[in-house]
Amino acid sequence: MSAHLTFSSTWQAAQPRLSVLTPFLRDDPTSLLEMLEREANALAGSVEIILLDDGTGDAALTARLTQQLANLTLPVCLITLAANEGRAIGRNRLATAARGSTLLFLDSDMRPDSDHFLRSWADLIEARDPAIAFGGFSLLQAPTDAKFAVHRALAAASECVGHVERAQQPEKYVYTSNLLVRRDVFEAEAFDPGFTGWGWEDVEWAMRVARRFEVLHIDNPATHMGLDTVQSLAAKYEQSAPNFARMAQRHPEIVAAYPSHKVARMLKRVPGLPVWRRMMRKGAEAGWLPVKARAFSLRLYRAALYADAI
Repeated sequence: MSAHLTFSSTWQAAQPRLSVLTPFLRDDPTSLLEMLEREANALAGSVEIILLDDGTGDAALTARLTQQLANLTLPVCLITLAANEGRAIGRNRLATAARGSTLLFLDSDMRPDSDHFLRSWADLIEARDPAIAFGGFSLLQAPTDAKFAVHRALAAASECVGHVERAQQPEKYVYTSNLLVRRDVFEAEAFDPGFTGWGWEDVEWAMRVARRFEVLHIDNPATHMGLDTVQSLAAKYEQSAPNFARMAQRHPEIVAAYPSHKVARMLKRVPGLPVWRRMMRKGAEAGWLPVKARAFSLRLYRAALYADAI
């Protein structure tokens, strides 16, 4: 697929060791760029940013980004695609475009929790040159609107985990939201392009790569700003069911220990599951229920979707 490339004025002269790779689809990464730009002078061209617009088709957004790039000190490249390629293929494309020996996958809806976020990653590379490292993420800067309460509760319980706890199951807590990967590791184990839509391509990648390389967990978090409503999150879960099944087929021993897989197997035997599944979603959408109850209903809804897929 053809791509249009736009560069900041500092791109050509830079000699980056670290490439920050940020795909987006209908998100606006301008705020993230503003935050990263604060570290530009201290980094002196050692870190580059590559953005991939994966088929957003928003001329106004492209124009804003083009104008922003013209004023940045950071070396930045914007890749604009006319049509969507998908998360796995897009991240592989970003890695191909990168010039650094180490890659940092950073989602466009993330916001660094410190003013030395990139410097901390650069210092880690200098000190240890890790194969893979995950910095973690938080909800410190995330919106607190009531419509996001269920997603906030789910993320706080299962994803916003400290680095000590994450290190006990290193391959489980790996997300491309804030993930450092050495280039030779990524070239040995790229994302599986068979994963389409939303979900699980990063976890499946981690299962493969952890067999060959150490996965390091550190405390350098960024906030996940992109909280979803119940309706939006349920739609993503619906997209993710085939991906979950693909992962379970490839890594049956690991996935069999996942609570979501265990519950899906149990629900598979429940008579009239489609009816129960609709009730689970209604429970998650019921604003009058306590947030914990709604979050539990949404987790059951996801497991019920997976029951049909596995």
